[in-house]
Amino acid sequence: MATVTPSTMQELVPIADRIRFMQLFRIVAGAFVLLAWITLPDVRVADPVQLLAVTGGYLGLSIVSEAATRRLPMAGLTVFSSMLIVDALYLGWLSYVSGGAASPLRPLILLHLIAVALLASFRTGLKIALWHSTVLFASYEIDRGIEALSQPLDAAGMTELRAQVAFVVVFWSVAIVTSTFAAMNERELRRRRYDLEALAKLSAQLERAEDPGDVAEALVDAVVREFGIERAVVLGAPGEDEPSLLAHKGVDVTGIEPEAPGPRSLFSRATEGHKTLLVSRLRAEDDPWLTALLPDARNLVVVPMSVESRTRGVIVVEHAMRTGSRIERRVVSMIERFTSQAALALGGAWLLEQVRQMATMDGLTGVANRRSFDTILTKELARADRNRDRMSLVLCDIDFFKKLNDTLGHQAGDRVLVSVAGTLARHVRASDTVARYGGEEFAVIVPGVGVADSGAVAEKLRKAVEHLQTLVPVTISLGVSTYPDDAADGVGLIQAADKALYASKRGGRNQYTVASMVPPDAPVAEEEAPAAEPAPTAANGPEAG
Repeated sequence: MATVTPSTMQELVPIADRIRFMQLFRIVAGAFVLLAWITLPDVRVADPVQLLAVTGGYLGLSIVSEAATRRLPMAGLTVFSSMLIVDALYLGWLSYVSGGAASPLRPLILLHLIAVALLASFRTGLKIALWHSTVLFASYEIDRGIEALSQPLDAAGMTELRAQVAFVVVFWSVAIVTSTFAAMNERELRRRRYDLEALAKLSAQLERAEDPGDVAEALVDAVVREFGIERAVVLGAPGEDEPSLLAHKGVDVTGIEPEAPGPRSLFSRATEGHKTLLVSRLRAEDDPWLTALLPDARNLVVVPMSVESRTRGVIVVEHAMRTGSRIERRVVSMIERFTSQAALALGGAWLLEQVRQMATMDGLTGVANRRSFDTILTKELARADRNRDRMSLVLCDIDFFKKLNDTLGHQAGDRVLVSVAGTLARHVRASDTVARYGGEEFAVIVPGVGVADSGAVAEKLRKAVEHLQTLVPVTISLGVSTYPDDAADGVGLIQAADKALYASKRGGRNQYTVASMVPPDAPVAEEEAPAAEPAPTAANGPEAG
């Protein structure tokens, strides 16, 4: 179990409330004293005027102390503690002047002890119990007189002493019982406060999380930190996608490939049943992926992550427990609360990711849009400049696309665009970016590739499109430029690639041209293309010879 941090050791009851309740006790005690003096003839009071004066002064002092705490809030705890000592002195004096061990006002001492143990703390209650005992025995000895201290006790003295001891025994029994229950309540209150602070801390971390991975990491970190969890994993995915490993702690994921969860897996049972599962051990035949992630796992808690009645994932934690013990219901409940908070944040992160993806993706073809292309080009140019590296740009234009639209219709043209975009995306590296530059034109950003290799990249793309199975044969013309060989910035790089692209079109289409082979005085606009069939495959690059 996590230890209590200093922030959780703050007062459980505000000092203003403690003072107010103790003021109520003092008023009740003063009223009880006056009522006893009037109605109980057995109350022995040496001087009634003194009784009224001391009681009035006691109540006045309590009023002054309350006013002082309002003016000096920082001194509230000191004033509160000092008044508890004054309370014990007043009640001890009251017991002394009203009959000693036989005083009918002694129950006020027990009530005072109970009030202190409940309002302050069990430790303060025991300290006040010790102080009350000291005051009571001091008043007993004062009542006997200084001359009697050296004399043996007579029968009356023994009776008085037995009564005094009996009351102290009862007094300490009440003190111990009350302090024990107060300690239990105080521990539970501190635990609840600690849990709420931990939940608030997690909420603050989730507010700063921007993507699903950050959300899952915040959840795992909080659960491991707050509840003594040894290993934990978060599995999830948006929509109907297969779950992936979003975050983990204490797990070695090297060489472990994700697998689709089966119908008997813990993931399926928790997400379909929408309830927490407590599992003593994993079954490899039902959960091969989880078994690989958490080998020899015991005492598992599987909590579904649900948002609006849709389960998006689960958190699986392994709790460290002694053999034969059971996990606390409080821990399970708090993990469920943590998971519920994280599920909301995870849903928002996935939605934000989807919106961002839509904002950077071309709606028809699924590749990057023009705005995303401009952003990525700027970043890659900065990286190439920083690393003194090369970067190439390939502009691709579908040949005779207008004729295709006019002949087969725009829907057929859209299908061709989607097919060409998908083909380009499948034939580039993961670090490359395919974007729809405009209309039937695509751009490919190729980091780390110089002039010598840029032609091979373009030829690979040209061949991939040429062999594409569509309604009609489709080819593309390509222009290639390289930074910093052909241009010093993004605008120049695009212009150089565009000029090379037009050179490919003028040269017969279905070919690529590198910018370094284009004459400086070459036109920068495509000449009117004849309405003819695409020209045979050719290459106007270094490989063409």
